[in-house]
Amino acid sequence: MSTTGRRRLRLALAMLLPCLVCTACARSTIVDANRYDAFWLWAGVQSQPALAHARTVYLLDAEVRPGHAALIQQRPALPHVQQAEVWMVVRVETLDWTPAIYAQVLADLARWREAGNRIAGLQIDFDARTHHLEAYAAFLRDLRQRLPAGCRLSITGLLDWSSHGDPQGLDALAGAVDEVVLQIYQGRHVITGYETYLARLDRLKIPFRIGLLEGGEWRQPAGLAGNPYFRGFVVFLENPAAG
Repeated sequence: MSTTGRRRLRLALAMLLPCLVCTACARSTIVDANRYDAFWLWAGVQSQPALAHARTVYLLDAEVRPGHAALIQQRPALPHVQQAEVWMVVRVETLDWTPAIYAQVLADLARWREAGNRIAGLQIDFDARTHHLEAYAAFLRDLRQRLPAGCRLSITGLLDWSSHGDPQGLDALAGAVDEVVLQIYQGRHVITGYETYLARLDRLKIPFRIGLLEGGEWRQPAGLAGNPYFRGFVVFLENPAAG
């Protein structure tokens, strides 16, 4: 090959390389639970082999629904998790809690710990509206004061918080909770355009994880691994498809 030919080849490769890198970065993968070590396990979802190497498990305990003065239990028996740290999750549809609800949450935490579980803390699964984060933070600060010593507080979060949440609301949350898990899915479907929301996570000054859907798409945005508040992933487990 002539000198001119070699120069042209090097130039072509130099122009092609960034395209190859960008394509690799943008390639999506399907979430395989066996590649992760933190999971949500909801009532009615079967245990899976991936749980054998779990380091952290978020277990649904109960729900708080409008018009109900007490917790609605979702778990028929006490969990007994030996190998992993456990977060007790309460699914919340209203922040209007009665004294009985607070008492039941604290009682359940105590029972779970007495059963031998290594309790990391309590997680509140509530879809707080983006423009009402300060009110939500006030509820969480009050709840945190009621928790026993050493019990951390976690919340799930909406992707929209990072893009459109008001700075005061986000700052208020940062002072009220230990972590937020941002879900890139809604129901059983991955949210279209989640990468755009995740690209704006620099506004979020709270330790956070990304909540993935088992079997769903995941495309990791550039810069996520280097975010100082990023703590990893939590996979929402699903029952295996029939057939």
